[in-house]
Amino acid sequence: MSIISRLISFDNPAFNGYVTYGSVLVLKMMIMAPLTGRQRMKHAVPASPEDVSMLKGREILKSHDDVERVRRAHLNDLENIPIFFLAGFAYLLTDPDPTTALNLFRAYTLARCLHTFVYAVVVVPQPARGLAWGTGFFITGYMAIKAICHFKTF
Repeated sequence: MSIISRLISFDNPAFNGYVTYGSVLVLKMMIMAPLTGRQRMKHAVPASPEDVSMLKGREILKSHDDVERVRRAHLNDLENIPIFFLAGFAYLLTDPDPTTALNLFRAYTLARCLHTFVYAVVVVPQPARGLAWGTGFFITGYMAIKAICHFKTF
């Protein structure tokens, strides 16, 4: 069995963790769209002109802080989670210690969920959001650096 076949296999606990926690992150990002829609309906902030008809009899707003907060949290996910997928996959190819890899994937997933919670669900003052974001940022950076050091060709 080639090393790639061994690493990208459901017999590898690190790969299982990558797939599991990656799937949790995908679902977490998917939840952001209905959460945004809920805030739009609650505060009468349509996304498009054709959505105004769903808000009949209400004062229509161009924006609202709660809607923008959820949108920014979603944008932050879109800026950070795809990079994690790339760095995490490259890190998997370094044949990391499974316990370390699983803990990194768990910590990243928890950090991103906490980031959304303290930013868009129950607003918690800084540094809560910054710590959650920074945890994910440094985990992604660590995995990318490990992959670069392992595969360096320059």
